[in-house]
Amino acid sequence: MKEAPKAVHVVGGGLAGSEAAWQLTRAGVPVILHEMRPVRKTDAHHTDGLAELVCSNSFRSDDVEYNAVGLLHEEMRRCDSLIMRAAETAKVPAGGALAVDRDVFSQAVTAALEAEPLLSIQREEVAGLPPQEWDSVILATGPLTSPALAEAIRDATGEGYLSFFDAIAPIVHKDSIDLSRAWYQSRYDKEGPGGTGKDYINCPMDKEQYEAFIQALLDGEKTAFKDWEESTPYFEGCLPIEVMAERGKETLRFGPMKPVGLTDPHRDRRPYAVVQLRQDNRLGTLYNLVGFQTKLKYAEQVRIFQMIPGLENAEFARLGGIHRNTFINSPRLLDGTCRLKVDPRLRFAGQVTGVEGYIESAAIGLLTGRFAASERLGQDLSQPPATTALGALLEHITGGAEAEGFQPMNVNFGLFPPLDPQTAKRLGKRERKRAYSQRALADLGTWLSGDRRAAE
Repeated sequence: MKEAPKAVHVVGGGLAGSEAAWQLTRAGVPVILHEMRPVRKTDAHHTDGLAELVCSNSFRSDDVEYNAVGLLHEEMRRCDSLIMRAAETAKVPAGGALAVDRDVFSQAVTAALEAEPLLSIQREEVAGLPPQEWDSVILATGPLTSPALAEAIRDATGEGYLSFFDAIAPIVHKDSIDLSRAWYQSRYDKEGPGGTGKDYINCPMDKEQYEAFIQALLDGEKTAFKDWEESTPYFEGCLPIEVMAERGKETLRFGPMKPVGLTDPHRDRRPYAVVQLRQDNRLGTLYNLVGFQTKLKYAEQVRIFQMIPGLENAEFARLGGIHRNTFINSPRLLDGTCRLKVDPRLRFAGQVTGVEGYIESAAIGLLTGRFAASERLGQDLSQPPATTALGALLEHITGGAEAEGFQPMNVNFGLFPPLDPQTAKRLGKRERKRAYSQRALADLGTWLSGDRRAAE
């Protein structure tokens, strides 16, 4: 009888760790999943569920043809992703985006892993580097890595961490929104997975209201930073709304408050600026303020956000918050399969590697799970082609990005190898995106077929 492979240890039960564990068990490799909650809590989590979403409830665009994020969704579906399975189970209407009921989503991931016979979940903190007898480890501890483990990794690598603040947007009770002033509409009436084209609640502003709102953001009292936090840079894709306001009066009107693709039915015209709210749970009782990450103090949030037309009497289920996120200098520290160069028994996965976004974090978890499984089973370690979304993201963090000044990155077509010059020349910008996606899915199919043959 063939001897069962030795277990791989996965540290961290977030999206990346959960996905890595799932991929390992799909390959027949036992897993011990270590999750420190509820033994040790974090500043951002509220439950002890696996894959808890602590910021937005959106996985962003689900457009597979013209959007790199939607392409990544599809690639992960074809790789039997647990995160994408759970997202399908928990999805709520969100225009062209894929958004989920965060509680249903976490429960689906937790239930799937708890039912997996090859997986054992241990609720404990891994304080420091894993012991040497753990010969294959995936560290998916996320941006809120425990201080003891963070310090141990820093000592082992000799590298300082790069840090940034990730701000959390407020959530409003739907029944406290004044729909005589607000209205339902997706931008350009776009329908998405489970959507109707009327999936967002929109609150309009005229020029006077907008300028008063911007001034209030600038004047509002903010959370004070500790001395050691003051030099920490923000991630450009998740700036607090008041930081955006500081960059210029019109910044928000060309960002999360842009009015394009929307018509106020109460006045039959496009507003000067718009605040959009997106459904946050399946029941449709909670809505989050899209793009309104903030470090304003709680009382200031209530005062300032109730200046928004339609939210004058808003009741908040959760106010915005802020926590420090930490990530390693992956281009300098990791090899092409996410192993730590100075200690190859350790792999890193998820947001701690410097990818930004839920789905990007889960994608790196998916890949590290597959890499660790192939290694444990004595198979060739096959990396996805750089022409795929999975491969482009992996290439970026393991060598494609400059180590100097390394910053978190979302998946985007700018990470992909260029199209054939003749093809690119005859296509417009939109059709080039489609060509990237078609090439990616074709190359992904070839890669997956090769992996299946290698496993037989």
